[in-house]
Amino acid sequence: MKNRWIALYVENQVGVLAKVSGLFSGKSYNLQSLTVGTTEDETVSRMTICVTSDDITFEQIKKQLNRMVEVIKVIDLTNVPIHMKEILFAKVKNCSVAQKTEAFQIAQTFQVEVTDIGEDSVLLECTLTARKNDELVALLNKRFKNIEVVRGGGVAIESISTSEAGRTEYRK
Repeated sequence: MKNRWIALYVENQVGVLAKVSGLFSGKSYNLQSLTVGTTEDETVSRMTICVTSDDITFEQIKKQLNRMVEVIKVIDLTNVPIHMKEILFAKVKNCSVAQKTEAFQIAQTFQVEVTDIGEDSVLLECTLTARKNDELVALLNKRFKNIEVVRGGGVAIESISTSEAGRTEYRK
């Protein structure tokens, strides 16, 4: 069992997201991440999906998705060089001035933005890889007593470079 990444190009219509997610829930496949957005063609949306499964189950998932009328294209991103980011907001709450300073230092170290500041809180905005976001959340949980985290799913695109030197960002 490992995380598998898939991109779907689908018709941008009401109910398509429900049909695709219904396929996963109907087969008891648990989605780790699902993001959807329109493409350069507003009649087409792209879904980026992460599911934990074995090889055989993943092949079944791809076949079932390919049979759906609304699905235009299925792309297996699991073993493909890709660029991937995930959005995360982390709110450090009820903190002292010294803790705010530490939150700013952590933001600087992780190269994330401080997007809002309150009397006793700091809001960080991150667009890192899922692994780096995990590391940031773990550190914030270790250093602060009261944090709130909101994560979006990963968004990925295939790399255009074919050489190792040209690749800059991978999921890890």
